[in-house]
Amino acid sequence: MQRQSSFRSEGPCLYLVPTPIGNLEDMTLRAIRILKEVDVVLAEDTRQTQKLLKAYDIETTMQSFHDHSSDQTVDYWLQYIQAGHQVALVSDAGMPLINDPGHPLVQALLDHDLSVISLPGANAALTALVASGLAANQFTYYGFFPRKNQDQIAVLTSLRQRVETAIFYESPHRLHKCLQSITEHVGPQTPVVVARELTKKFEEYLRGTAEEVLAHLNDHPIKGECVVLIEGPNQEENSNQWLDSDLSYQEQVQALIDQEGLAPKDAIKEVAQANQVKKQVVYKAYHQL
Repeated sequence: MQRQSSFRSEGPCLYLVPTPIGNLEDMTLRAIRILKEVDVVLAEDTRQTQKLLKAYDIETTMQSFHDHSSDQTVDYWLQYIQAGHQVALVSDAGMPLINDPGHPLVQALLDHDLSVISLPGANAALTALVASGLAANQFTYYGFFPRKNQDQIAVLTSLRQRVETAIFYESPHRLHKCLQSITEHVGPQTPVVVARELTKKFEEYLRGTAEEVLAHLNDHPIKGECVVLIEGPNQEENSNQWLDSDLSYQEQVQALIDQEGLAPKDAIKEVAQANQVKKQVVYKAYHQL
């Protein structure tokens, strides 16, 4: 077991610093401060990151670190941090390591008991999810939508048995094929949301069934990187499974906690309202008092 107390010292560490996914104003004050204070900023694309550093008058030395960085490069930065330095890792946009380079370096540091500190910030998947209108209490992020047809069929077939919202990234020129696959392998009436150009001037959300969004794309091709969200096909069928006369109050509360991620007190309140009994009755049943 490893225990990290991130803020008890100012020793050597790696900061994972999120950067804007479009709007340059989406930098936190802490992220700006850290980028100014560290010894080096490791960037996926130094040309892209330079624009950000210039916008915030950050003059910290910058070095390249990307998917093709060698094991020797990882070892170099491991030794650099071991020597007492602080380094920040950024990707071109959003949270580092989410479909971006950095995992080998993070793992190497943790293997040597060095601190890795993640800052909160912009992320396209979560930004799209919370405004999508789809359930956000349970979700699975799959990364980029598969390119191969057999892989698409496999992942979409598995979704038919799922309750949680599925989240994918997709490029605009493959979006039409993506929606065709969803329509064919999950169902034309499946609720979906396509979010594009998030935080930018032409930000747009397309909400509807897979069939409706596909029809819209036929007449209105779009540009910009996209987030595709799919409602769990079993969500509606499972949403009220907990409200079953054959289940005890205790079982209903536990089902709500498991299925919808509610806190016990919230689940108890909902079960009491659904069964038209006092909360104390359900509370005592749940806690076996």
